[in-house]
Formats: sequence, C-alpha cells, structure tokens
Amino acid sequence: MSRGSSAGFDRHITIFSPEGRLYQVEYAFKAINQGATTSVAVKGVDTAAVATLKKVPDKLLDASTVTNLYKLTNGIGCVMTGMVADSRSLVQRARYEAANWKYKYAYDMTVDMLCKRMSDISQVYTQNAEMRPLGTAMIMIAYDDELGPCVYKTDPAGYYSAYKACSVGTKQTEANTFLEKKLKKKSDFNHDETIQTAINCLSTILSADFKPTEIEVGVVSKDAPNFRILTESDIDAHLTAIAEKD
Repeated sequence: MSRGSSAGFDRHITIFSPEGRLYQVEYAFKAINQGATTSVAVKGVDTAAVATLKKVPDKLLDASTVTNLYKLTNGIGCVMTGMVADSRSLVQRARYEAANWKYKYAYDMTVDMLCKRMSDISQVYTQNAEMRPLGTAMIMIAYDDELGPCVYKTDPAGYYSAYKACSVGTKQTEANTFLEKKLKKKSDFNHDETIQTAINCLSTILSADFKPTEIEVGVVSKDAPNFRILTESDIDAHLTAIAEKD
C-alpha cells in the first residue's frame, strides 16, 4: 500500500491519521460537490432567501418532482446540496425531529434548535462505525419571532453556525467572495434585494443567464413567515429586475 501518508487511514471511519485527520469525513465534504450544484443563502432585514440550481438530469423526468428545496416545518425550509438520496434521508430525519419536538413540548421547534439537533446527529455518524457520514450539507432558513430572519448551515462533520449569507457546493469559494463583497457595501437588504442578491450570486459565479426553470428559490419573511418556494413567474420577475439593474 504505497499511498503516501493517508495509507490505510481512510479504510475505517473512526481511525485518526497520524496528522489527526478523519479522512472519511473529509471525503464526505468532497461528496457534496458530486452533484455539481451550488446553493446560496442570504439574510436581509426581514427576509431570508435561498437559491439553488435546478438540474433535471434526464429529459424523460417530470421536472416538477425534481427539487433541492424542502419544507421541514411550516416555518422552516431548507436547501440540500450533495447526494440526493442522503439529502432525502436527512430531511426525513429533520421532519421527524421537528414533529417530535412539537409533540413533546407543544410548540414549534425553532430553527437554531433543529440545526443543532441535526448537527448532533451528523456528529454521531463520524464516531460510530456502523454509520457513514451523509454526503450532504443542509442550509436552513426561517423567520424567528425573537431573532428575525435566520440562516443556518450544518455539514457532515457536525459543525453548524448562523450566517449573514453563506453558500455550499462546487463554487463555494467564488460564491463566498461575491457575498463578502456585496455585504461589505450593504447588508440591510430589503425583501426583493435579498432574493435578487442570492440569484445574482449564482448567476455571477456560474457566469450564466438563467431561465426561470433553471433555478429554485425559497423565501421566508416577516410578512409571510411560512416557508414558500417561488413560482416560475415570481423568479422571472426577479430575473428581469436583475437584468434591468445591470
């Protein structure tokens, strides 16, 4: 096994390499880029929005059933980036956890607690030999009564945090640079600016002009705290507004 320093240490998930790394967990991060999609989330004054690419891999598929956006509870929505089957599994677990919380405590689970819970579960997958980490990253958005709009991201290692704006996927570095520049200039986005910043970020880093069918956008806001997915006509209006600005 002449494989350099990583020889044999990626065979088993619970083994540290001599440098103190867990290779299987690092490979899970690489798996997120397998789908070749990028997702972006942006938080404004009273709105949080997520945008992601919608790739229909086969002409014969019904495009309306292909999505990366999922509603976890009425108020919490998420965008999944990475391996689709792993994403669905994590979404199902998140819905179960949120429903269980509501049953136990008789009020809706808040986005920070749900994200923390999902991260705790992911972390257990990195230390138990019977499970592999899931090759997917989850960005959650919600409008919280106390915190206002929220954007949270959790990854396969079990790390999570709240963000002003974040991205995940193949072009993550470029997207983060774009968002940092935007937020340096201005961070108090109104409803439309929040959505348009997310879409504009995707279109800039991929240097592509989108059709409304090629992207998906999910939104929560103060006026409409329930998570909703924008229709094609809504997205078209935002794309036109972006084009007019440029």
